[in-house]
Amino acid sequence: MTMQKTLVGQILLTAALALAPAVHAQDYPTKPIRVIVPYPPGGGVDFMARIVAEKLRDKWGQPAIVESRVGGGGNVGTEYVAKASPDGHTLLFVAPGPMVINKSLYGKLAFDPDTMVPVSLVATITNVLAVHPRLAAENVQQLIALAKANPGRLNYATQAIGSVAHLTGELFQSMAGINIVHIPYKGAAPAIADLLGGQVDMAFLELSVVLPHIRAGKLRGLAVGDERRNPSLPDIPAMSEVVPGLVFVTWYGVVAPPKTPSAIANKLSAAIAEALKQPDVAQQIRDRNAEVAGSTPEEMTLLMREERERYGKVIRATGMTAQ
Repeated sequence: MTMQKTLVGQILLTAALALAPAVHAQDYPTKPIRVIVPYPPGGGVDFMARIVAEKLRDKWGQPAIVESRVGGGGNVGTEYVAKASPDGHTLLFVAPGPMVINKSLYGKLAFDPDTMVPVSLVATITNVLAVHPRLAAENVQQLIALAKANPGRLNYATQAIGSVAHLTGELFQSMAGINIVHIPYKGAAPAIADLLGGQVDMAFLELSVVLPHIRAGKLRGLAVGDERRNPSLPDIPAMSEVVPGLVFVTWYGVVAPPKTPSAIANKLSAAIAEALKQPDVAQQIRDRNAEVAGSTPEEMTLLMREERERYGKVIRATGMTAQ
């Protein structure tokens, strides 16, 4: 009888442990949600985070507070979330850097991005290869021909070493068989200023940043980074039309601390998907020249795995390190 009671007790305990995450998710959230943004306030990531936070607050009646924790290429804020309680009340709103680039770029991190729990993509924004109008290249084919005729003479600006723009530039060189010089800046603003002034030849820039300058004739757009043409620049080809397989798109998304129960991640993902379907949210995202994304945790996991491998190969091939 004692053995039978013990066996029954073990079965009940196992069942209770299996149900615990689901029960916890059913009650979630039980307190304010903190959305950590590892970049300065006022940028695209911060803007998208506030949209999501507002809709989570409206849905669940709990405060959702956006907080910036800046530094280390996004590593400071990411480390903070990585060490937070895995109960879904501290989240990270992030761009690719800390999740798919920095592990290969930095010699040592105080967190492992592979252990973070993906929740949902929120938006994507295409990047544009833009050149100064004085450059004798009306399209990508002419640019490649010019670069091949003048190896090491052309250059491209980026906002930082190891940025998506830098890695895109390295991929472009490798896939097109050219040699152009990388000129890193401390932020996008000075890079754009020098491109507009003609101090540098080209740059891979987010659509929202470069679109006004292209429309004003101050810069020439040669290609967009999506797999297809962008409605905002319908006459500019996708880069993959000229260099097959070269896609350069920035994404924004939400991840949770390691060991966050999948039931909570799924509940959050469903709430974000619901918010992204609301017309006012979609319009705010489009107003930033971005596209609504949305995903399941599994879909976001797959994307990050693919991007981590793709960017990791570039970093290892070039010997690139963070400064």
